[in-house]
Amino acid sequence: MLTADVWGEASSPPLVLLHGGGQTRHAWDRTGPRLAALGWQIIAPDLRGHGTSEWSADGDYDLGLFAEDVRALVAELGGRPVVIGASLGGLSSLLAAGEAPRAAMRALVLVDVAHRPDPRGGRRIVEFMRRRPDGFASLEEAATAVSTHLPHRPRPDGPEGIRNNLRRHGDRWVWHWDPRMLDSFEGRMDPPGMAERLLDAARHADVPILLVRGGNSDVVRDDIAEQFCDRVPHARRVEVAGAGHMVAGDRNEHFIDAIVPFLREFK
Repeated sequence: MLTADVWGEASSPPLVLLHGGGQTRHAWDRTGPRLAALGWQIIAPDLRGHGTSEWSADGDYDLGLFAEDVRALVAELGGRPVVIGASLGGLSSLLAAGEAPRAAMRALVLVDVAHRPDPRGGRRIVEFMRRRPDGFASLEEAATAVSTHLPHRPRPDGPEGIRNNLRRHGDRWVWHWDPRMLDSFEGRMDPPGMAERLLDAARHADVPILLVRGGNSDVVRDDIAEQFCDRVPHARRVEVAGAGHMVAGDRNEHFIDAIVPFLREFK
């Protein structure tokens, strides 16, 4: 079972926001209301193993399982939603859209994810996620760790915003996701055959695709984004200057400005 936040009117066209690995649905807390105000019904779930959604009982977090969850969510919503997926959410959506049984989407936005990551950027993220298995003594300590990891992003005025990404474990604060996922993440850096599988899914996805790259991303290099669009005829790309891998979190207003012209085509 997946937990989700919803913004907007039920009569509005559906738009699904899928967060990245190690995040929660609260990654979209600023984006969701803004897009709802533009006339969409926004559905932002916690992916399996994240936030308050169920964890995999056996600790299996294969990418195909996330794709199955996307298919089930899209089928339950109906109405051929537009799907915006960041990182893990984007990979899951791409497989759901392009591999049988194909999810009935209207369009797909991939946020700083393509067919192949730069392994250096991926390792940096996983190393951060592994760094504090015992958690943090306080919200302030967790906020400091995030600011050190993301030095390009202005530090929030207070640590309260990070609370939604943490859960209490005894007298400590730990990240709000299943730590068993990290083994799957490390095996997903660039395994043999995965790049061609994702490109094949993108080519078979019968939907327009927009790739949004963070201008400072160390996960999706410019040449990787260019290659993806060269190999997928119905894909186009935009870049959000000053943003790293977590584009919406880094430059939310610029991210919205970048995707709105594309979204207007599907209302």
